[in-house]
Amino acid sequence: MAKDGSTAATDGTATGSGDIARSLELLWGTGERPSRGPKPGLTLDRIVTAAVAVADAEGLAAVSMRRLSTELGTGTMSLYRYVPGKAELLDLMLDRVLGEPLSTEPDRPAGAHDGPDDWRAAVGTMARSYRDNLRRHPWLLKINQARTVLGPSALRGLELSLTALRSMGLRDPELIGVIITVNSFVEGLARTQGDAAEAVAQTGLSDEEFWDSQRPYLERAMLSGAYPMMAGMSEDTFSADFDHFEFGLRRLVAGFEALVAERTAERAAE
Repeated sequence: MAKDGSTAATDGTATGSGDIARSLELLWGTGERPSRGPKPGLTLDRIVTAAVAVADAEGLAAVSMRRLSTELGTGTMSLYRYVPGKAELLDLMLDRVLGEPLSTEPDRPAGAHDGPDDWRAAVGTMARSYRDNLRRHPWLLKINQARTVLGPSALRGLELSLTALRSMGLRDPELIGVIITVNSFVEGLARTQGDAAEAVAQTGLSDEEFWDSQRPYLERAMLSGAYPMMAGMSEDTFSADFDHFEFGLRRLVAGFEALVAERTAERAAE
């Protein structure tokens, strides 16, 4: 059991599962340097950077204090003088990568403009930035973020997103709902693509080989007359050329536009 009374995740994939107080101290810069011992040759920044690099290359399961000590050329116990363990390290890793897409401008997200349709551009920027971040760090999809320990990057990202969406004129819970909806859409597509790539790696079969093995059975099923809708679909129905991301994003924006129009009409009628 962690010092705060919570139970640490056994698989090391749940944020907020370690010593929450210690994670917050490290995230907000109040507990980086060890208070005892010789002058440190490490920094918390180096440890987190090494952990992210290992996770990017080999997955989250490869990240351990022993592995990081090898990567950094130091003893394992030296790392514990900076971070209590993998659970707290995961909190730091998450905040580190969440900070990557943030704009260098202090008050607005990258891609924002100064027109009445700012929020549309902001939704697109949010979606594409998150998609790109998941591609750089596919291990993010393996993390349980139900109880994220909020650090500077997480809060700044939320602040910038809310600022960019404020022209929608929605209620506060609805603005949070927009962010959750966009992120869930991006995660869903990214997880499907990631699972497909993982299946290739685990089985050694390409997508083409996998579906070709089923072709004789599927062709007989289509000719049986039991599946008229599927049998009548065009040959390009499952084409890789169709951009499901852009299609879904446009539909999301259209849905948000309808909500914005509804809220605008309500205010006009008051």
